[in-house]
Amino acid sequence: QVQLVESGGGLIKAGGSLTLSCAVTGNFFNINTMAWYRQAPGKERDLVGTITNGGITNYADSMKGRFTIYRDDVKNVLYLQMNSLKPEDTAVYYCNADVWAIGSNWRDYWGQGTQVTVSS
Repeated sequence: QVQLVESGGGLIKAGGSLTLSCAVTGNFFNINTMAWYRQAPGKERDLVGTITNGGITNYADSMKGRFTIYRDDVKNVLYLQMNSLKPEDTAVYYCNADVWAIGSNWRDYWGQGTQVTVSS
């Protein structure tokens, strides 16, 4: 059974940096595109950015230049490095991955979410 396990969230002051991790565990053949989303209180879940299995990244406009997504395909871990954090970055951050699990087809998996709170 494939699981995505996030870590690295917490409380941080505005202007600070934080790196989130998302480990893909379980039995699978391959991982395709991975992504980070976030959901602020009372708002819809929004895309932060994506990274293909070839390392090509795309970001939402508001995150460009401050956030960096990268992955370690040996460890099967997705990262989100966040710099110059602002109070409006406060949200639950979710990782997402397109995974070919053993005994299954390609499908989307989600992490449980990790809270990031940026204080002013």
